Amino acid sequence: MILRGLKKFPVDITAIVTVADDGGSSGRLRNDMQMPPPGDIRNVLVALADTEPLLEKVLQYRFKNGEGLAGHTLGNLLIAAMNDLTGGFTRGIKELSRVLAVRGRVLPASEQDVVLIAEMTDGTIVRGESQIPKAGKTIRRVFLDPPDPQPLEEALHAIAEADGIVVGPGSLYTSILPNLLVKGMADAIRASQAKKIYICNVMTQPGETDDYTASDHIAAIHRHVGERFFDVAIVNNELPPPSIQKQYAEKGAIPVLPDIERIRQLGCEVIADNLLLYRSVLRHNASRISRHIIRLLRDRVYQRHGM
Repeated sequence: MILRGLKKFPVDITAIVTVADDGGSSGRLRNDMQMPPPGDIRNVLVALADTEPLLEKVLQYRFKNGEGLAGHTLGNLLIAAMNDLTGGFTRGIKELSRVLAVRGRVLPASEQDVVLIAEMTDGTIVRGESQIPKAGKTIRRVFLDPPDPQPLEEALHAIAEADGIVVGPGSLYTSILPNLLVKGMADAIRASQAKKIYICNVMTQPGETDDYTASDHIAAIHRHVGERFFDVAIVNNELPPPSIQKQYAEKGAIPVLPDIERIRQLGCEVIADNLLLYRSVLRHNASRISRHIIRLLRDRVYQRHGM
């Protein structure tokens, strides 16, 4: 959603995408073809692509029938084909990006086969990104196997050259932290002169962030990569209508409360705004968030160039 908003502005976007997914179509292709999982990459390509609505539907189409085909999305199969045709995952993504007229670059955090593992507060170890939320326990920490997967050098270079680095929103333990745990990634972000911006989720996620406030999300990241990691946190300060809250409560999710003072104590400037967009499900208001990001980046560029 954020990328859909940002691509409408005159900015050069590089999206660095997690490769820890092991469920569904992605997990099957990962095992069958010995390639990084394509699902998150596919979603980012679609978000940044200059495509007709019908083509987006085609890329996101999930087959319902067919032996070995049911459950796969066409976009995942296209990425797998490009991986084979070009002889490399990143090269395949670049070629598909060119075909889809993607506005920006889409890069995997690593090309290595990475497995996400969680240690729960009761000492239980859960292996696999798709299995962690299903455990029904409180997560103490997550880590990768292998513990130090090699980052994509192009991704590190993009971080070093960036005016702004945006982290989130997304599943805290199974989407955001896997990227930050790739060898050298957090260090590269910390060393960058860019404005470091965290966008907090608007609802908690059952099995991951039950009862978390906004500051709890940031504190969890700090526990994994060190304190004072972000300059700014963008948080939602509007409650959804009671009917929407009831709909989410039935699935075990509640609004993420913006405990602004505690976020400031964690070293972050806070931008609190109504970030909600109501559709069949709650989404972030990408246009409003993008305007906040653009303003922050403009201020940072002016500071860096003494303007």
